[in-house]
Amino acid sequence: MAHVQNLPWELIEEILSRVPPKSLVRFRTVSKQWNALFDDKTFMNHHKMTFRFILATESKIYSVSIHPMIVVRELPFGTPGLESLEIDNLVDSNELLLCDKNNGAVVWNPWLGQSSWIEPILKHSDHEPEPDDDDWVYVESVVSLNGTFYWVCSHDETVPLCYHIRKFDFSSGLFIRFCYLPCGRNHHDSEALVLGVFRVDRFSLLKQCMVTKKIEIWVTEKKINHEDGDDVVWINFMTFSSPNLPDLVETVTYTKPSYFIQDKRLVVCSCHNTGHARIYILGDNKLISKTRIDCVVDPWPLHCTFVPSLVPVPARCRKEALAEVQV
Repeated sequence: MAHVQNLPWELIEEILSRVPPKSLVRFRTVSKQWNALFDDKTFMNHHKMTFRFILATESKIYSVSIHPMIVVRELPFGTPGLESLEIDNLVDSNELLLCDKNNGAVVWNPWLGQSSWIEPILKHSDHEPEPDDDDWVYVESVVSLNGTFYWVCSHDETVPLCYHIRKFDFSSGLFIRFCYLPCGRNHHDSEALVLGVFRVDRFSLLKQCMVTKKIEIWVTEKKINHEDGDDVVWINFMTFSSPNLPDLVETVTYTKPSYFIQDKRLVVCSCHNTGHARIYILGDNKLISKTRIDCVVDPWPLHCTFVPSLVPVPARCRKEALAEVQV
């Protein structure tokens, strides 16, 4: 350790960025400085083995790295609960991944190769609403922020001002209105309207108009207080209105795009009408690059973002702490 301390810190960071994630977990106890580094999102995002999207088909699961180039890798089988895929939905759940299945769910950290199976205690879909007031429907968008699940809902999908966010309250067993969205869809199913997480503790919202192809990114001004959504304020963070923007919602299965925001750039994973996944990078009001993912074996894969982390998956997840997500 004495020899390591004599090295420049920048060189130590570079060496650690090449160390496999499972080994980094053991290195947390080396020093407070190393432990803090492993919690640094910048370090994690630039680790040589980092990936930012997960793609799941009927037979395989893939990771997609973005920087410095797009690299697709098949993830090995053997994850408890995922031996038979049949995944209904993927949700990026604050440094862990929730894989929703028909008979339960799997909490998974694909970076560490750890997972835990949880039994369903709650089933809720657009066919089984239990709202606290008027009837409402899902709009195929769900995120997890600080341990709470939030859904984009609407009383009428054709009226933009009807769109809002709801969360599930375990104490009452009801879905509760949390806050309104700054905008909604103008055309049913054909427009992208996707809720996301911005800078760990805020919401983001991606909207694309099917007519003009204009893309808007909205973010909340302050971090989200899960107990009170009355003070949520949305600001327009990015707008892309240049010609030749891609369609982010394909018109075969109407799957929604996955996206994240990094360094004033928008990175999107979306399926083309051919069923192939594509990665789009946008910035400075233009499309910077697009990459077709050819090595994925099945068309129209499920996909979601993933934030790399060294957060371990508990050996046994508390059943009352998680609900099965069906959208």
